[in-house]
Amino acid sequence: MAKKFIDVMDTTFRDGFQSVFGGRVLMDDFFPAVEAAKIAGINHFEFGGGARFQSLYFYLREDAFEMMDRFRKIVGPDANLQTLSRGVNTVMLDTGSRELIDLHAKMFKKHGTTTIRNFDALNDIENLKYSGESISNHGLKHEVVVTMMDLPPSCTGAHDVPFYEKKLREILDAGIPYDSICFKDASGTSNPQKIFETIKMARGLVPEGTHLRLHTHETAGVSVAAYMAALEAGIDGIDLAAAPVSGGTSQPDILTMLHATKGMNFDFGGLEIEKILTYEKELHACLDDYYLPQEATMVSPIIPFSPMPGGALIANMQLLREHGIMDRYEEVVAAMQEVVEKGGYGTSVTPVSQFYFQQALENVIQGPWKAIAPGYGRMVLGYFGKTPVEPDPEIVKIASEKLNLLPTTKKAIDLADADPAKSLESWINRLKNEDIEITEENIFIAAACHDKGISFLKGQSKLDVMKKEDMKEDCTKGKSMGNGNYTVVVDGQKFSVQVAEGDADIQVVAVEGEAAAAAPTPNAPISDGIDIKALLPGNVWKIVANPGQNVHEGDVIMILESMKMEIDVVAPKGGVVQTINVATNDKVVEGQVVAVIG
Repeated sequence: MAKKFIDVMDTTFRDGFQSVFGGRVLMDDFFPAVEAAKIAGINHFEFGGGARFQSLYFYLREDAFEMMDRFRKIVGPDANLQTLSRGVNTVMLDTGSRELIDLHAKMFKKHGTTTIRNFDALNDIENLKYSGESISNHGLKHEVVVTMMDLPPSCTGAHDVPFYEKKLREILDAGIPYDSICFKDASGTSNPQKIFETIKMARGLVPEGTHLRLHTHETAGVSVAAYMAALEAGIDGIDLAAAPVSGGTSQPDILTMLHATKGMNFDFGGLEIEKILTYEKELHACLDDYYLPQEATMVSPIIPFSPMPGGALIANMQLLREHGIMDRYEEVVAAMQEVVEKGGYGTSVTPVSQFYFQQALENVIQGPWKAIAPGYGRMVLGYFGKTPVEPDPEIVKIASEKLNLLPTTKKAIDLADADPAKSLESWINRLKNEDIEITEENIFIAAACHDKGISFLKGQSKLDVMKKEDMKEDCTKGKSMGNGNYTVVVDGQKFSVQVAEGDADIQVVAVEGEAAAAAPTPNAPISDGIDIKALLPGNVWKIVANPGQNVHEGDVIMILESMKMEIDVVAPKGGVVQTINVATNDKVVEGQVVAVIG
């Protein structure tokens, strides 16, 4: 009897990089390993999309489209190169209009993509319809997705086999074109028995010959058991990675699965242990200079209580560590259960995973439901689509009041189409205003990455890669306080201060073309004002308002970047901006006064 062929997709260069290094790996550093993988017989790669698209522009000063072209040249024309897309979000920061969704598929086809895996974190089928049609219309293979996780203990109402059957039937009934179906568990929390029953259900429901895949992570320690259950139930493909970006928060290692299935009736494309060992040796050499966070190699037994994808887990823990609040981690984990349950059971995968963590952190720092994280609030109000179950009515009410937004039942894609800022014309005009060449690639880069995309296109983006040598330098610098901006605490109150050596005349200057935040002179009378505080730790991405500027209630004062999301800091009332207390790129902690309005 012939062995059953199991298609292995190597996720090393997309999900592996994202889950271990936050996507921050330079293309020239890893391309030799791509060549080694090809020689080892691997012909199916995940090579872009998801957060790995933005990370090149945000942190690496690299063009994702150039990276994709060069990757294709290395592996040849016949390799199946796959990317990850988030339904109506594609690879953008926010929901996209139909014009931008179509442009995403067109550009990814142009730059070497074979297959796009397309998911919606809420499992809202409406968010998969147009995106799936666009992928298919541009000649790409469409891998439609049902997203999975296990609910925290005592939570019920979704994410069981009947729920997944309902979602799969909705996909089939909607007539969405597809070439394969993937069950995707980004947090790796789905228990093996549920995996087995879900794949058996799907195998009996879909037409004969339909290609079924499973994607999971090792984060909770059950990924190999989950894959074994899926193999027994009739899966056709699984995702694996290569060391040192396998296991831990990433996918199981290729060698691990070859070992786990020894003597069984499966053929993983003829992959040979010796050749994979050579490939992994080359990958180790390529990544030897990169700092490997200890969390990336760990299995966490508490992840089922706070289902968190590997990439988000690494970023979130690093954020807590950087801002000196790592001691609050277990509190945040404990708060996650209520946040998930009251939020409507969206799957913990980007962007919903960030929403959950942000709201749990808010509940720990500010007090339960005293503040609403913008993304979480917009989710429960319906602006990203329909959640699997109705969110808690009281939380919906609080979110509506805090964000000054009414709940909506409109489709997310229709809301995006109605927003002029999400039109092609809007981004073409932005490029014209910035004197940037008008190409379809540049339009999409700007639309997907906003101001950071513009900075990249203007040659102004910064390199931010975590290499061992850089970490050593950071530790050395940390032995003494040097020049720069710091946050200090005096009598329990946090202040942002500037430090310079000697008798330097400290001046407030413009940063990256933004208006300077003028410091008040000693004799300038300032009326009592309202402190505007950062609700979450993060970095100052952009300062929107200037001192002396009139603003209305709800106007954006500045934008913070926190946990892969842009967070608006808004005016709590109308008035005049008295001071801006931070500068672009400053790190801020929760509760820090970033501006004063009077």
